[in-house]
Amino acid sequence: MARELSTDPYVPQTGSLPFNASIDDARAWITRQQGRHPEGVGFSFAIATGTSGRAVGHCGLWLSDLDAGLATAGYAIVPSQRRRGYATDALLALTAFGWTMPDLTRIVLHIEPWNTASQRTAERAKYVRHEATADHRIFNGETREMLVYVASKQAA
Repeated sequence: MARELSTDPYVPQTGSLPFNASIDDARAWITRQQGRHPEGVGFSFAIATGTSGRAVGHCGLWLSDLDAGLATAGYAIVPSQRRRGYATDALLALTAFGWTMPDLTRIVLHIEPWNTASQRTAERAKYVRHEATADHRIFNGETREMLVYVASKQAA
């Protein structure tokens, strides 16, 4: 899953998975994901099919602003498994998991304006477009204009 996910030119721009990852690169990325919770950064999960259990993507809930009641979510599906509802199902499950944390009141998604598929995923998962745009620093240090979608615990 990690190796296929790395073939999407956008995915490596948003995290630490390199483009066209080797087996060693993919294993190192998985190890980093497994360390996210013990490091206190948040939670990283594989997205798997309900029938075969095969991993088809990745999602995470990042808690750097938990003191303010805020978390950031993200998700990615391997190219060969897109348009099957996996991202929406994963985001719904990730959001429900987030609401089990007593201090969490809002979960935010930052979505590129061109990424209409991700915007539809957010809307299907009951996230509301909160602002027109906001500057957001992506993993490689670049700042981009993003759409902001928010889920609120009180609306859940």
